[in-house]
Order: sequence, then structure tokens, then C-alpha cells
Amino acid sequence: MIDIRPVSDLRNNFRDIEETVKGGKPVYLTKNGYGSMVVLSLEQYTALTQDIEQKLDEADQAAAASPVRYTHEEVFARVKGRIPRK
Repeated sequence: MIDIRPVSDLRNNFRDIEETVKGGKPVYLTKNGYGSMVVLSLEQYTALTQDIEQKLDEADQAAAASPVRYTHEEVFARVKGRIPRK
């Protein structure tokens, strides 16, 4: 079940939120009835971002090894060309 709490619980019930996220469940916080943020354990966050960090490191290494450079206009044009139009 999704754990949704007001953002004030972060201050008032920090230990309870900490135990929840350490147990592997994210906690969704709201402010004035709208979604504000998600609290995750460090392990959950790492699992979500590890692949992205690795791919960025690989891209940095490839860019450092290649003399080819593109302007932002060229990059955006290539990206827009790959997006299907409706």
C-alpha cells in the first residue's frame, strides 16, 4: 500500500518515516493536498540512479576519446527528428 503523508510528518514523525523507508517502502509527502516529494532510502535511490550514473560515465569517457563535437542546434535537431509526430 502506498504511504502518503503530509510534509509536516517529516518534521513531526521523522523516525517513523525513516523506519518505513529503511524497510524498502517510499513515503510520498504532500503539501496543501498536492504531491510535494518522495522520501527514499539511500539503497532505493542508488538502485534507481546507478544505471544512469554508469551510462553518464561511459558517455563522458567516449566524449573524451573522440574529437567529434556537435553544437546544441545539431543535437536538438537530431533528437527532434527521432520523436514521432502525431
